[in-house]
Amino acid sequence: MEKLSENQIQEKLSSITGWAYGNGAIYKTYKFKNFKEAFATMSRIAFECEAQNHHPNWENVFNSLTVKLNTHDVNGITQNDFDLAMTIEEIINS
Repeated sequence: MEKLSENQIQEKLSSITGWAYGNGAIYKTYKFKNFKEAFATMSRIAFECEAQNHHPNWENVFNSLTVKLNTHDVNGITQNDFDLAMTIEEIINS
């Protein structure tokens, strides 16, 4: 697992709508109709996180969900973070 450079991170971010980079993580906030929809989506994401053995830092407040991804083992961003971000996008958009 290789830590990505700042340039690699910015390049990869250009292919994922709405994701940003800051404070050592890539992140995005999603809005839902209500808490139930947000929590149901978190549950769907959780199963994929477990399957990829890569777990986000996230915060849920009522109808919003903020997901922050980084790889603790390398103290930075890796391809694993972008793979999980793409999976989350697929779940959100399905």
